[in-house]
Amino acid sequence: MAVRIRLSRGGSKKRPFYKIVVADQRAPRDGRFIERLGSYNPLLPKDHAERLVLNQDKVKEWLGKGAQPTERLQKLFANLGLCAAPAMREQPKKSAPKAKAQERMKEKEEKAKAAAEAAEAAAAESSAE
Repeated sequence: MAVRIRLSRGGSKKRPFYKIVVADQRAPRDGRFIERLGSYNPLLPKDHAERLVLNQDKVKEWLGKGAQPTERLQKLFANLGLCAAPAMREQPKKSAPKAKAQERMKEKEEKAKAAAEAAEAAAAESSAE
């Protein structure tokens, strides 16, 4: 049985509130869980004390037993020093600009540099006179 530490959504429409729970990964998101570890309210400011309420001893215990946190919870736990931060992947090459777009961007940068140099030269001439 693979056990995950994940968020279980509550709250009304457009007003999310999450419970942090330990559940079998096959269980539905808001369904059966093994134990509740805390709560997370993303609507509160980041420095608010009740944004993330957590029983850290229970979290450490479940992590020690091999429970895997979701990526979002891994980020939150890393801020508290409970586990390592997830590896952030760089932007894929597929979404990078294609060759023609890169050429256009390069030409635009060159034109901007030339215009800046011309403006500097004009300013230097007017100050010399």
